[in-house]
Amino acid sequence: MANIFSTYIPYHSLPDSIKNSSCRVVYLCRNPYDAFVSTWHFVNKARAESQGPLSCDDAFDMFCRGVIGFRPLWDHALGHWKERLEMPHKVLFLMYENLKEDITLQLKRVAKFMDVPFSLEEERKGVIEEISKLCSFNNLRELEVNKFGSLLQFENKMFFRRGEVGDWVNHLTPEMVQRLNKVIEENLDNSSLAFKTSLRKMVIVISSD
Repeated sequence: MANIFSTYIPYHSLPDSIKNSSCRVVYLCRNPYDAFVSTWHFVNKARAESQGPLSCDDAFDMFCRGVIGFRPLWDHALGHWKERLEMPHKVLFLMYENLKEDITLQLKRVAKFMDVPFSLEEERKGVIEEISKLCSFNNLRELEVNKFGSLLQFENKMFFRRGEVGDWVNHLTPEMVQRLNKVIEENLDNSSLAFKTSLRKMVIVISSD
């Protein structure tokens, strides 16, 4: 039976028992714009009442400097991206936006990567659709464990907010977007990694290519 666990640890910090084994890593990345908004709301939920909430401007400045959250998002993502390029059989790099756009295609990618591809019969019977419903944001949010459970000092419900693509437009000014674009470009290290987010007809792609 396979063992499965989730972590926010960057790839280089994973133990050798994982990096040097046949263990496979599925990395899920979210575009920095929405990732900032999610991080800001999460940090404010986690802050003690005596500290008071962080303003959007202060949190954004910290995010751009890489001092809020677990580490700079671009460094975290780039570490897994490089491993994915060197060892595509070991690291699968998924974009959250692609999951939202076509969950069926992405579930097929995960299944194939894990060497358990869906059979034609499973596809005909709607197995993929059933899995997508079970793993949907709304379904997970409504589970008892995520309503009332906790992880260390965090209540599980703190990890669920909206789960949408494009909410950043409700919080970031054009000046903030411009600053974040520049930060990302400077930190992608001439890689082929690109972050994409789209809302209606607006599409922003940040890549160092």
